Amino acid sequence: MLELGFKTAHTAYLQRCFDSAQVIADTPVFCDYQALDKQYPNSKFIYLTRSFDKWLPSIRQLLSRMYTNLQRGDGGFNPHLKRCFNDVFSPLTENNIASDEFLIQCYTKHQQGIHDYFKHREQDLLTLDIAASDSFAKLIEFLGLPQDTQGEFPLINMKGKVTAWNKINHPLKVASTNNGRIDSRFAYQLI
Repeated sequence: MLELGFKTAHTAYLQRCFDSAQVIADTPVFCDYQALDKQYPNSKFIYLTRSFDKWLPSIRQLLSRMYTNLQRGDGGFNPHLKRCFNDVFSPLTENNIASDEFLIQCYTKHQQGIHDYFKHREQDLLTLDIAASDSFAKLIEFLGLPQDTQGEFPLINMKGKVTAWNKINHPLKVASTNNGRIDSRFAYQLI
């Protein structure tokens, strides 16, 4: 998205981030898409999907690595990250992380919720498997960019590392935090 000219944040934990980024990925969007849709009308959403044989080992490794910090009451991760993962993967326990059935149920429930929410607004949701050969062309069409726009999705975050974003230096990259500090509340949250 950066290379396509969009101000992009990987995650968003500041109201300023929501107000300045054109694209926000990951947390808290995957959990709060309904509230964000209401707060930012005419937004478009892209739901990335993967086959279970690729998703299960990836999410299991991520949740296992994050589990202690997601459950700590005395810190760990920021409260927005904790809330989102604990909501989508509820109840988040070590036994459930080890269960294919539980993880597939969470995935299916989440996917169904998104598709139900956008049922009559297909123009606002693109479901995309970036491993598919036509995925970049579908993205370009969805964004309304010129059809001759060239590109592809680079392979990043391989071998269990989710650090590629940290290494990107781009003028359109939007910081997710203010030197590690977050906003305790967002304008879109129900209080």
